[in-house]
Amino acid sequence: MGGTGPTGPHIVAGLVERGYAVTMLNRGRHNPSPLPRGVRAVVADPYDEVSFGEALGDATFDLAVVSYGRLRMIAAALAGRVARFVSAGGFPVYQGYRSPRGAGMVPGTAEDSAQVDEREDPKGHRMVSTEAAVFLNHPGGTHLRYPIVYGPGQPLPREWSVVRRALDGRRRLILPDGGLSLQTLGYAENVARAVLLVIDRHQRSAGRIFNVGDESPITLRRWVELVASAVGHEFEMVSMPAALAVPARPMLLALDSGHRYITTSRLRDELGYVDAVPADQALTATARWLEQHRPEPGGLEERILQDPFDYAAEDRLLERWDRVVADIGEMSYDPEPGPTMGFDLTR
Repeated sequence: MGGTGPTGPHIVAGLVERGYAVTMLNRGRHNPSPLPRGVRAVVADPYDEVSFGEALGDATFDLAVVSYGRLRMIAAALAGRVARFVSAGGFPVYQGYRSPRGAGMVPGTAEDSAQVDEREDPKGHRMVSTEAAVFLNHPGGTHLRYPIVYGPGQPLPREWSVVRRALDGRRRLILPDGGLSLQTLGYAENVARAVLLVIDRHQRSAGRIFNVGDESPITLRRWVELVASAVGHEFEMVSMPAALAVPARPMLLALDSGHRYITTSRLRDELGYVDAVPADQALTATARWLEQHRPEPGGLEERILQDPFDYAAEDRLLERWDRVVADIGEMSYDPEPGPTMGFDLTR
């Protein structure tokens, strides 16, 4: 379910290669790439119990891969009708993921880390409850916690915030707190590899939860540099406090610049996961794909991204920032603070 999204075609192709007779269910809103021979396409709404139930009828399956739809409803509907159940959720189940203010997230958040409560984030807490419902209906199932997924066909093309500015010839780019925010991301092909690995190693993955993502997290600044370089551009990075760097929110996908580094060591150590495509190459490929498949200005993708590309407002902010920095001028200290690394302890 979800076979036409960024990860879907890779998962479908992998299942066909493994000898499965595949049925792909989606809502029919996107024209899928040509399906592999023998794949059956079913159009239904996996968010609607009636539509979903009518589409499936009384069919049974060896395996269900659920990466789209109302997961709690689907898990209940397929109870007793599938031999193996693999589902996908997300990182918002973790405490501090959506609102990493205060102490923020612990870098290297793992599967057994503290989860969000209803007071902090009602939506994230519903995801926690949904995971419990999955295992109630499918005790031997496997649940994958997805990161922000990127790659060709992503309906939330985060990289477009950089690519469009590069194509429009913007020279300066505003970054919150130096762009040092560290985040775990997942290239679509890498995420699909994790799904297929879970299927291949069912005995090890049954009844387990795994974080999914590229092997190495990446800072926002490095992410911008890679995306811009892919389309032959270089920005002057202008660092501002996150509270002022409002134009960078669509790139950060948050209101603040706290780290969102979730470890995938369980997936690597227990199942032997390695990236299909290194992150540097994946971001380059994604940026170049967007350059060739540009979203319509003001269209659906840009509205989902919530980036108005208001260059006039950005220029006003940059001008005011430059004035503030100039007004501060040179500061003198007696003695000047040092980085400690050069201190000679032998004297």
